Amino acid sequence: MHPSKIVCVGRNYADHAKELGNVVPERPLIFLKPSSALIGPGEAIMLPPQSRQVEHEAEIGVVLGQRLRNVSVPEAEAGIGGIACANDVTARDLQATDGQWTRAKGFDTFCPVGPVKANCDWRSLEIICRVNGQVRQHGRSADMVFSIPAILAYISTIMTLEPGDLVLTGTPAGVSQLVEGDIVEVEIPGVGVLQNPVRSMSG
Repeated sequence: MHPSKIVCVGRNYADHAKELGNVVPERPLIFLKPSSALIGPGEAIMLPPQSRQVEHEAEIGVVLGQRLRNVSVPEAEAGIGGIACANDVTARDLQATDGQWTRAKGFDTFCPVGPVKANCDWRSLEIICRVNGQVRQHGRSADMVFSIPAILAYISTIMTLEPGDLVLTGTPAGVSQLVEGDIVEVEIPGVGVLQNPVRSMSG
């Protein structure tokens, strides 16, 4: 997967916004992750020495199947090419101190993604995160503040979404810290399971 960009949505589940003490935004809160953060199933999430609090954020990913530019919400639905398991790994301490999120979410290995499946009903998706076999997060696309087509339409009014681009749609409550040796799994039933080990980065 080589998307031209990875666009992410923050605070798109009310319970997650609440657990971090944030209000639900009036419009989708978007930010970018670099494509250099991408890794696939089985590859290690590397904990950088700059952070003491790296957390998982299980997310429903959308892979664009067609170009979207300035489209309506109904038109945006046609742009969904596939649904992917994704993990918006975040250095929570750096997110808090920086005031913007690029460093906290941009480290190499901070965007595990896969598998991807086409022809999924975006309305009835479920997402589950486990760390070492224990469920930490559980949410549904029906719980989102902004629906997947609404997110795509909104982004398309700001930047053109190209085929292959990746959109992460927010995380439900239950984020928690990852430590060396953990195994983190993101499952979307009907799509598959994304499993990644966690390692410390030397230096």
